[in-house]
Amino acid sequence: MKLASFRSACNSLRVYTSHPGSRFSGLFRRCFPVGITNNRLAIRAGSATTSSGTRSTLPANFGKQCKEELWSEYNYSVGEAVQRTKAAMVTLLRRNPEIQPLLAILQAGEDDSILEINKKIAGKVGLNVTQICLATGCSEDEIVEELLKLNNDPKVHGVYLHLPAASLTSRVLGALNPEKDVDGTTDLNMGRLVRGDASEGFVPPVAGAVLDLLGKHDAPLKVKSVLLVGGEGPLRLALQCLIERSGVEVNTSHWNSKSLQTQVMQADAVVLLGAGNMEVPPTWIRPEALIIHCEPALKSGVGYLTAAYRTQNVIHSCNRWIQNQQYRPWRLRSLKLLPLTPVPSDIEISRAQTPKPVDQLAEEIGLLPEELEAYGRNKAKVQLSLLDRLHSQPDGNYVLVAGITPTPLGEGKSTVTIGLVQALSAHLKLNSFACLRQPSQGPTFGVKGGAAGGGYAQVIPMEEFNLHLTGDIHAITAANNLVAAAIDARMLHEATQSDKALFNRLVPTVNGVRTFSPIQISRLRRLGISKTEPTSLTPQEVSAFVRLDLDPSKITWQRVLDTNDRFLRKITVGQASTEKGQIRETGFDIAVASEIMAILALSDSLKDMKDRLAHMVVGTSRSGGPVTAEDLGVSGAVAVLMKDAIKPTLMQTLEGTPVFVHAGPFANIAHGNSSVLADKLALKLVGRDGFVVTEAGFGADIGMEKFFNIKCRASGLRPNVVVLVATVRALKMHGGGPNVSAGAPLPREYINENLSLVAGGCHSNLKKQIQIAHLFGVPVVVALNVFKTDTRAEIDLVCQIAKTCGASDAVPCHHWSQGGRGCLELAQAVKEATRRPSNFQFLYPTEMPIVEKIRTIAQKVYGANDMELSPEAKSKIDYYNQQGYGSLPICMAKTHLSLSHMADKKGAPTGFILPIRDIRASVGAGFIYPLVGTMSTMPGLPTRPCFYDIDLDPDTEEITGLF
Repeated sequence: MKLASFRSACNSLRVYTSHPGSRFSGLFRRCFPVGITNNRLAIRAGSATTSSGTRSTLPANFGKQCKEELWSEYNYSVGEAVQRTKAAMVTLLRRNPEIQPLLAILQAGEDDSILEINKKIAGKVGLNVTQICLATGCSEDEIVEELLKLNNDPKVHGVYLHLPAASLTSRVLGALNPEKDVDGTTDLNMGRLVRGDASEGFVPPVAGAVLDLLGKHDAPLKVKSVLLVGGEGPLRLALQCLIERSGVEVNTSHWNSKSLQTQVMQADAVVLLGAGNMEVPPTWIRPEALIIHCEPALKSGVGYLTAAYRTQNVIHSCNRWIQNQQYRPWRLRSLKLLPLTPVPSDIEISRAQTPKPVDQLAEEIGLLPEELEAYGRNKAKVQLSLLDRLHSQPDGNYVLVAGITPTPLGEGKSTVTIGLVQALSAHLKLNSFACLRQPSQGPTFGVKGGAAGGGYAQVIPMEEFNLHLTGDIHAITAANNLVAAAIDARMLHEATQSDKALFNRLVPTVNGVRTFSPIQISRLRRLGISKTEPTSLTPQEVSAFVRLDLDPSKITWQRVLDTNDRFLRKITVGQASTEKGQIRETGFDIAVASEIMAILALSDSLKDMKDRLAHMVVGTSRSGGPVTAEDLGVSGAVAVLMKDAIKPTLMQTLEGTPVFVHAGPFANIAHGNSSVLADKLALKLVGRDGFVVTEAGFGADIGMEKFFNIKCRASGLRPNVVVLVATVRALKMHGGGPNVSAGAPLPREYINENLSLVAGGCHSNLKKQIQIAHLFGVPVVVALNVFKTDTRAEIDLVCQIAKTCGASDAVPCHHWSQGGRGCLELAQAVKEATRRPSNFQFLYPTEMPIVEKIRTIAQKVYGANDMELSPEAKSKIDYYNQQGYGSLPICMAKTHLSLSHMADKKGAPTGFILPIRDIRASVGAGFIYPLVGTMSTMPGLPTRPCFYDIDLDPDTEEITGLF
């Protein structure tokens, strides 16, 4: 074999030669892992047949000389490997001082020989080694269980299976993560080696040790052939592939082969695998032929040499793991759309497209497998650990989609959001993410329908998006109602028990020991009691501890249900005789109005959510103090119910672009935005030049204002541009057109061309909404969501007036009928707008008094002359200031159908006084919410709800009627 070809073969394995005089010189000068039991190599002495066929006798001291030379080679090779590994370790720790590579040895029995060898070598380079000992006769299930633990342990970078051959079953090997398989035993790593792609996997270290010795064989005879005798496993396969790749002929033979003698006599080098006590007669061996004998002998030279290669592999595995933690460029494969005319129903379009498996989508956008929790084939939760992994990654561009004041039917902000990301990713090939709210079942079965978008701009599968999703809203419902149950139960028990009885039940004696739980310790601290021993409390301290003394008339916490049900707006509870007269009036809110939903949307970590849940104020004591969920002792349990809900759900659009669906607060009764966490995760994933498009509920005066003043304060994020969605029909209504009602046919003014109504709407509502965005210093692009009834003249007029009113650009959008291609003009406009400076600013400082913050919003955003507080609202403001809540931002609860509090006042009303009938505090969520006019937190059903058209085919299990 020519040296050049050998070097070429080595380069393909990322190795180098150091002894150019030898055919195998320098093989495996970097770590190649192995999964074979440690072996001993020995060169045997004896007679040999010369090339001329005559028999010669080897010198008597030949064996001793060989052993001395062999141990010299061992020491040299081990020393080389250790030095290389030490250098690699120094480099690794210099760049990543917080990382400590760890090798885990999983073995059956308590023989520490392997551990001693690996620890000795690892100690020379600073590598940690741990040992997991199973029983000698351990089962396959026990082995797999331990392997799964090691797979999931981020501190473990390499796993060596020191198990009997019978235990190395396909299931066991299949359970081992190939990325930690530093012994190269898994099918994937062996396949990579066979394919010639060893740089992606690991090569058995015993093979590395054998090749190391072959490389140092400096016989005059040029090695042209190697014979592998015995062995059927991965070691022989690995050796055969690696030697053949170097250009040397490789032959194999069994010990009982009739042609074994002939093959041995013709070979330049013979490697004996799994020989045990088997010997090759010395008379078969050619002069100067190299014989390597592999047999079990743990503390032999090859054992140390193999351990040295294994430590190199652990370092290599750790480096690879660190590399995998870095940001990964996207390799997004978009799905093709073939739009039809006329446009089919939303559910037909959704069902006609086959979504990519969610794990494939996750891989395409740079998520790691361990960061994904699949919920079926089409959706998955994403771990928050992603934020830690990509903490140094710059954020992408942040785009907010808002709208003008909508009609009761909505104007398509969701479809614009989805169409925009489809255009950015599928057509402009820019990384982009949509962040949407999870829809409530109330509107889905009520009037509005689902929220997955529409036409050829949808999240798919739309049935899964609109129904249940991953159960977040159900978790909120359960958590909210657990708090409600705790309130009524606590009031009942306090009313019917003495202080002593309450204390004995709240702090019971278990196995003769009485202790406070951590949440009870927290309550004691808030009461100013520093004691931790239950028996040390005075009677006064016991009474203060056990009695929340909630005032039934001042309980602000209500039960929730994710259904529009007007008859639950006011109810009476406690009427059964078992409740001993504890009757009170309360009510239900829709689930998305729960403070827990707002907390979910505003939390930036699991700890932050837990703290916010603890601070939720559920009512007031008779002495006037706030009572929190932590006082009730329930906040920890609520956090448990919410631990999975805090993770955003990954889905995709019709064109295969990624979407995060997370949280779903209404904008008219809450802050109306998807979660902070979804936005933060997406901003890291898209990269510096990517785009995250998130949507604010209802008009810019409601959802956008709260996005800026509440969500941006909580997240610390700053938007680059606002996309303001408008429709011709909504502008006509604001320009003086007749009212529209959900479910009723549109009046002709909205079907026929009417430029005067369009102009009136543009100069009033559209202009005002653009001005509201400019209050926050953010550029605006107007997106006109085109309907089939819109005329060219109406479209051109809207775009022209929008630009004169201060929009950076205004473009028509045809995403509903064309998908992303119909939103390309908007995508280009948004891309251009993000290049302009965004001078973001808040509308008010939080230190401003509550009254002045409300007045600022009323006058600058809504256009009111002033606002008016009811006596109850004034009293609440005084109370909140007293409790220290005065610095919280404001979340106005008002109608979404007008800039004013009067739903029938369209355009841009002026000269009105905004009435504040009540003020409440969501202390856990972190805002004060004034109630403007009569706002209901539980919607009702119309005469003909959407559920009339929703049905299930029992044969195909297909859903019909969703939109």
